[in-house]
Amino acid sequence: MSMNSRKLSGRLPSEDVPETSEHDNPEDGGGEIVHFSHPEHRLARFDFPYLFMCMGCKEYGAGRRFMCQTCGFQLHEFCALAPPSLHDHPFHSKHQHLLFFVKPGGFLRCKCDICGKSVKGFSFRCASCSFDMHPCCAAMTRRMELPVHEHPLLLAPALEGAETSFVCQICRRTKRSGHVYQCLPCGYYLHAKCGKDMVNGLYVHGIVPPEKRSALATAAKVTVNALFGVIGGLIEGIGEGIGEAFVENIGRSRRSFG
Repeated sequence: MSMNSRKLSGRLPSEDVPETSEHDNPEDGGGEIVHFSHPEHRLARFDFPYLFMCMGCKEYGAGRRFMCQTCGFQLHEFCALAPPSLHDHPFHSKHQHLLFFVKPGGFLRCKCDICGKSVKGFSFRCASCSFDMHPCCAAMTRRMELPVHEHPLLLAPALEGAETSFVCQICRRTKRSGHVYQCLPCGYYLHAKCGKDMVNGLYVHGIVPPEKRSALATAAKVTVNALFGVIGGLIEGIGEGIGEAFVENIGRSRRSFG
């Protein structure tokens, strides 16, 4: 299920991506890397059971991560070790090459074609069409053995604009953007958006990902290290990801007391 096991090659595009992404081998015992997104400090590998905001893809995570012990900057493990490109990914057989990008281009935000959520940071993008995918979603496969169901789940086509009659067994919702995993013999359905929480560490640690509107309250509850990561994201790019939630909630608070 790891991206690192895929056949990788290709060059980084000239814009929107770093010129270098050198890092030490994290398996050599030291577990430290120098990452292009945070070149001023080294990042070390940790495994903590609490919530954090990845400053790469701007998505939540828990468990395994690379973190700066000086300022608290944090990345998902799969974001920190993301390759320059993915070849022949099973989620996009139409074209062979998916290139790594740091941020979406232009003023209009795109959505991940797997989970349906907005792409706000690191992503893999097709150079030939508009296909886009979070690194976390790229770590998933068409056939997943997940702890929530006794049988393997298979990825079904996207249900955008289609009538649906199933209920996701995790969020208990029906229609939602993005793809769906299903077990046809059992009639078990799972949104890819919910399934990714079993890849990014949220499910195994019993953490329900907070909605955007409650991000301020959630941030107040996370540990100091996770809060450092959020602050780092605000400093680097207010108006993106969690920064938007902070600004939105602060604005509402001021209006309510005004």
